[in-house]
Amino acid sequence: MSDLNKLTLADARDKLRAKEITSVELTEACLSAVEGGKTLNAFVHDTPDLALEQAKAADATLAKGDAPSMCGLPIGIKDLFCTKGVASQAGSAILEGFKPEYESTVSQNLLDAGAVMLGKLNMDEFAMGSSNETSVYGDVVNPWKVDDRNLTPGGSSGGSASAVAADLCLAATGTDTGGSIRQPAAFTGIVGIKPTYGRCSRWGVVAFASSLDQAGPMTKTVRDAAIMLEAMCGHDAKDSTSVDMAVPDFEAALEGDIKGKTIGIPKEYRMDGMPDEIEALWSQGTEMLKDAGAKIVDITLPHTKYALPAYYVIAPAEASSNLARYDGVRYGHRAKLSQGDGITEMYEKTRAEGFGPEVQRRIMVGTYVLSAGFYDAYYNRARKVRTLIKKDFEDVFAQGVDAILTPATPSAAFGLGEMKDADPVQMYLNDVFTVTVNLAGLPGISVPAGLDKQGLPLGLQLIGKPFEEGELLQFAHTLERAAGFVAKPEKWW
Repeated sequence: MSDLNKLTLADARDKLRAKEITSVELTEACLSAVEGGKTLNAFVHDTPDLALEQAKAADATLAKGDAPSMCGLPIGIKDLFCTKGVASQAGSAILEGFKPEYESTVSQNLLDAGAVMLGKLNMDEFAMGSSNETSVYGDVVNPWKVDDRNLTPGGSSGGSASAVAADLCLAATGTDTGGSIRQPAAFTGIVGIKPTYGRCSRWGVVAFASSLDQAGPMTKTVRDAAIMLEAMCGHDAKDSTSVDMAVPDFEAALEGDIKGKTIGIPKEYRMDGMPDEIEALWSQGTEMLKDAGAKIVDITLPHTKYALPAYYVIAPAEASSNLARYDGVRYGHRAKLSQGDGITEMYEKTRAEGFGPEVQRRIMVGTYVLSAGFYDAYYNRARKVRTLIKKDFEDVFAQGVDAILTPATPSAAFGLGEMKDADPVQMYLNDVFTVTVNLAGLPGISVPAGLDKQGLPLGLQLIGKPFEEGELLQFAHTLERAAGFVAKPEKWW
């Protein structure tokens, strides 16, 4: 029974309902894996007592029959989600000691669906990072390893990705502002979907860039992603950007085939210097979908080259506004003051101590692009570029394209520390294939599709039409079956 943590959500759900296992047994197996996986630094606030209490309640519900979709399934929650009575720091020193008196809508939806919370997962500070090296808790380690090098699991949802890939939990929540679900999913050989902006409530999720942030599941399979996404979604009156739209049966949408559907291949994603392995995998993915009956067409998304610079104007601008609330007055960290210090000194010292270098950098960039004299030159121009990027996708979908296939990342996972001293722009380039999806508010999913020559996982990204996650998941399921990716990291931790 000790291997129960290796089950997928779907398999565990079926075994629970068939009374083959109990939620307590499943949860204990995961808690044991979490304890044994401390080297990965994926979990930062364990909640074993709460998890076992929830598991016992789930077993009682299962015994009565007619259990909700996630009943008894142990998952991890990214530290960006506020969880009632449980530390929620967003990976930052400035929120040290903060235990919310409320539950985020997404985590509450999962609890209502019967999920068991094992604890909170590590992440880049305020979701700002692509390698999970900006966290106050320290670096997260990828369970995949090469030559005894510790590799990044990607970011900002690196703790979620590492925990799922290492079977510490059955699934986890993530958030995606510019690729923070899809990039770490690709780096760790798991599935990660960012739904359409507005599909999942942002209420109770610590804000980074409010017009870009979106929650989503990180899972072992596409079927698991469909099960968990359905539980996470739903209209929320507390979030003005939440869309009042019925949530489909995403798991049922996996059935059927994709014959006659059209897949677009954007020429702008063939970047200079792209590794041959990424190019080859993209071509293989294209052939897999073609063999499944899809029609493959070349498309153009002409404003793609402006996406990264536009994103790194808009996201820091919104962050500088959102993070202004952390001042040491109401909650979180407050700096010790010297005699004679006033409120201005308190703000300055608290923020200098509480925010890490990357967060400070982005606040400064955001403040700069919003300042008088630069607002039109940078922020307004970036907003106009965003509109053009969105229109590129609208035009392609209007021409009959059902989904778009691209690489998920420009490389496999790199070593921890390798980019720390490099130009920050080098780190930002990890988001080159993912930021367009956030700027346009579209759904995107990363599916593990192969290994590079070092034996590290590589992912392919599918981009769908707004609020067509069901169709997108069907394409992803088809790709997953064709790729037949079953590789797992060799346990060393």
